This record gives sequence, structure tokens and C-alpha cells, in this order.
Amino acid sequence: MTADLAARPADPDTPVDPADPVVALRRRRRRRLTLVVASLVVLLVAFATLALTLGEASLAPGRALAALFGVGSDADVFVVHRLRLPRIETAVLAGASFGLAGAMFQTTLRNPLASPDILGIASGASLGAVTAMLVLGLTGLAVSGAAFVGALLVALAIWVFAWRQGLHSIRFVLVGVGFAYLCSSLLAWLLASVEIRAAQSALVWTVGSVADVRGADLVTFAAAALVLGAGIAAVSRWQGPLALGDDNARALGVPVDAARVTSLLLAVGLVGVATSFVGPLAFVALVAPAIARRLLSDGGAALAVSVLTGAVLVLAADVVGQHLLFGLEAPTGIVTGLIGAPYLLWLLATDRRKRLA
Repeated sequence: MTADLAARPADPDTPVDPADPVVALRRRRRRRLTLVVASLVVLLVAFATLALTLGEASLAPGRALAALFGVGSDADVFVVHRLRLPRIETAVLAGASFGLAGAMFQTTLRNPLASPDILGIASGASLGAVTAMLVLGLTGLAVSGAAFVGALLVALAIWVFAWRQGLHSIRFVLVGVGFAYLCSSLLAWLLASVEIRAAQSALVWTVGSVADVRGADLVTFAAAALVLGAGIAAVSRWQGPLALGDDNARALGVPVDAARVTSLLLAVGLVGVATSFVGPLAFVALVAPAIARRLLSDGGAALAVSVLTGAVLVLAADVVGQHLLFGLEAPTGIVTGLIGAPYLLWLLATDRRKRLA
């Protein structure tokens, strides 16, 4: 009933009554959305400031901010612009990409467990990258391209095996979990079959890191993510009706199969691009949309908030991995895994309790 009231279009010729429950509901949602977005932006700026100031060459916030605008000593400008700022930008881009892709998967398939890492798409990208490095001897952007191709091939395979007169969410998820195990097994076999030094160089593709993306790679990553993000924005109007079920979506005039295929293709492309540059950052695509929906207290797609939530999660994980693990330094994907694994167990436990109730 609440969703129906919120979705009812307003008549522009009718005076707005502040006491109307539809108007009151929309105002509450707008206020909550504004508060959530503002809070996430503040968190993002706070973690970015920490990332700029912490490190072996520590900088006071004032010096870091001045260096950000090219003012100050050459050493400060070098540390900020060449070492720290690209890492922050990569973390924000990767988190936003995984958060948006995860939200698209979960709303399109109507399943809170439908995320690229659970479905094997991120594992396919890792397998493609490691195969390019260890079998074909490729380096640089060629490895990123192989990761992207690996993600697309696994997604296509899941599609072929899951399609039965349409794309059904449960079958898609089950087939995806099977391919995730297959890709993980092949990846482990590849790493075990080569010498230790070569395997170490490929380990980043099994955990994920934002440390080494800069220059032309960062520009390419940003351009591809923006293009795919714009495509998702163009089809985002379908996400609300799809979340209501196929019959309701068709009644609202949505071409269900075409909408689902287009939405998932764009999400797979975004995952492939992000994984091809930073590796599989575990659980970000799973956790970010769930947190976003809880922050908004509704079951909608929450795409914009998922973008910000993913960016905050990855940037915070990178700061923690660099500076706050008791003198140890860990790749970003290790920290996101430490955050996401308990959440996945909690999600499975609460889902089981709901079904039993």
C-alpha cells in the first residue's frame, strides 16, 4: 500500500495538500535521502582526508589540502598527486562501480545474494587475468583486457545454462554459484602449477588492490565506468517495476526480458571493468546495496546511495589496510573480505529465520 501511494503520480493541476499521506511520505523519503547522501559524502571526504595525510611522509590536513591545489613544497605536491590521490580516486571508482553493479544484480534478480562475487563473474575476471599472466605471459592493459573478457565469458555461460524460456532469478543464482566454484578451482590449480615467484605476482587478482592504478590506466577506468554508469542511469527506471515481480512489471508496460537482459549486461560490463583494474574486491557488490537499502529504510533499488556506500566502503577498507592493522599492510580486498564474510553469514542466518517464521 505504501509503495502504491508513493508511486501514484501527482496531478499538476491539483493543489498540494501537506496533510495528504502521499505528499507526507514523499517528503519523508526526500529528507531521509538527503540526510543519507550528505552523511555518506561527509564520510567519503573524511576518509579521503585521512588517506591524504597518513603515511610514512605524514602531512597535516592543511598542507595536504594546499598540495591538492598545487600549493606548497614540491615534495608535498609529489606525495599527494603522484602517490596518494590516484589511490583515492581508484578506491572511489572501484567502490562506486561494485556498489552500483551489485545493486543492479540484486534488484534485477530480486535476490539479496545476487552479487558478482557470489555468482562467479568476479572469479571469471580473476581467472582471465591470471591465465593471461601465467599462461600467455601478458602484462599491463592486456591483463586487464583478459580479466574483462573472462567476466563476460562466465556471464555468457551462466546465461546459456540458466535460460529456460526466459531468465529466472533462482536458476541464474544457482548456476552462477556453480560457476563461481568452477572458476575458483581452476584459479587455484593455475596458481599451484607454477613457480612460487610467478604465483605471487598473480595473487593480486585473487584478492584485489587499488594500489597500482594510475595515469592512463586510471583515465581508462574512469571513462569506462562513467559510460557504463550512464547506461545504467538510462535503464534505472525499470528497476522499481522489476522489483515488484514480472507480472506487475509487465502490467506497468516494462518489457521484462529485454529490461532484465539489458540491466544485467550493463552490470556485468561494470563488474568486468572494475575487476580488470583492481581485481575482485570481495563482498563490496554484496554489502553496499544492502547497507544502502537499510539506510533508506525501503526495498527500492537505492542505486545512487549504493554508489556512495560502495565508494565509502572501499576507501575506508584501503585506509584500514594501509595504516590501521597494527603495523601490518594488507591489500584492500583482504579488508573488504573481513567485513563482508560476517555480513554474509548474518544474512544467511536471518534469511533462514524469516523462512522458518
